Amino acid sequence: MTDDLLQLRVSGIETMVLTGIYSEETHLPQPLRVSVTVDLKLPERKYAPDTPLSESKNYLDLKHAVTRSLPEGLHFTLIEAVADHVCAVLFAEDERVLRVEVTIVKLAISENGEEIGIRMVRNRA
Repeated sequence: MTDDLLQLRVSGIETMVLTGIYSEETHLPQPLRVSVTVDLKLPERKYAPDTPLSESKNYLDLKHAVTRSLPEGLHFTLIEAVADHVCAVLFAEDERVLRVEVTIVKLAISENGEEIGIRMVRNRA
């Protein structure tokens, strides 16, 4: 038997991040498209029409982990480090977060609309 869970998802967030390993990448922010999914513990009782937001998680927390929590001016050599930062923020904010999935697409290196990037999944330790 598996535990019930709630998945929250925010996808397609476009943001500029200092990232890259090549000299032409390291001095200017690059456009990234980021999607975040979190698995959340469900409360014991079912959601009712008047259930307050405190019984779930605000979707904006996921967005802000991408748009507001990344330190301005900090260069991330790898986009994997960007994903790890987003995971750490979401785990620290809410103990109900069991798992975080972050997908990052590097928009600047796409030539024909392909999505080149990573998907990272971290589970709460």
